[in-house]
Amino acid sequence: MGAIVILGVFMADLAFRAARQPRMGETLPGLGFALGPGGKGSNQAVAAAKAGGEVRFITRLGRDAFAAMARATWAAAGVTPDVTEDADSHTGAASIFIEAATGDNAIIIAPGAAGRISVADIDAREAAIAGASVFITQLEQPLDAAFRALQIARAGGARTILNPAPATPLPEGMLALCDFVTPNESEAELLTGLPVTTLDQARMAAEALRRAGAGTVILTLGEKGALYHDGVESTLVPAFDAGPVAETTGAGDAFNGGFAAALARGLSPRDAVRFGCATAAISVTRPGAAAAMPTLAEIETLLAPG
Repeated sequence: MGAIVILGVFMADLAFRAARQPRMGETLPGLGFALGPGGKGSNQAVAAAKAGGEVRFITRLGRDAFAAMARATWAAAGVTPDVTEDADSHTGAASIFIEAATGDNAIIIAPGAAGRISVADIDAREAAIAGASVFITQLEQPLDAAFRALQIARAGGARTILNPAPATPLPEGMLALCDFVTPNESEAELLTGLPVTTLDQARMAAEALRRAGAGTVILTLGEKGALYHDGVESTLVPAFDAGPVAETTGAGDAFNGGFAAALARGLSPRDAVRFGCATAAISVTRPGAAAAMPTLAEIETLLAPG
């Protein structure tokens, strides 16, 4: 098992459910509340560790109760934290309004300390990043930090994964540092300017990302599965049915964490995609994001023939 290093963000998710959003100056009774760990990088670290990976997670936290939540979440999953403590800021938090009748949401994100992850933070961890077997980052922290970490990981021989979420235009040369890019349909559309509503369109978008410098593109397609496109092979890896869907919030993070864990175990990229699909399939049968990530035993049971 090779080491997995993940750069990303932790967020404390505060979810409020109500009939509608309040108007300015108005107070409404809520129909439900939940507080839990979030942030794409943190969720992926938990998923990879629970899937059997040896995981180090690089981020910034404040010195507050949400930082304690983060550390407890990682300890329970077996993630090794590599944290810069930022006494001048707060741990990231998200206020999530959920409309009770529709499930639609509106979100305010305050990244706090994680929004201050710097190139200097990355350079201070050069040895850990360069020594990784697999490196993952996303786009919730500043782009210059993600870019620098990908440069170090590539120079050290790590297999590099970019999960381009939330979608944003990428600086020149960033895709060329990525062995694997894992967008969903909307992220692929934003990055390429091409529609992604059919499998053929997904293949066209994946090829556009490869022409822009990406190695292998793994375009996640929700309940359809994932398109594996490496320039030679272009295959739809079907999704798994692990039971009734409870919540899809952390599905993409489950996929990326499972995919990284499988690569670190020595599986081929194509088989690692299948492993990631199984990880995501189990996660959506449970509420929450980090709390929904399955164990290695659960994933292997779903993958077992018969």
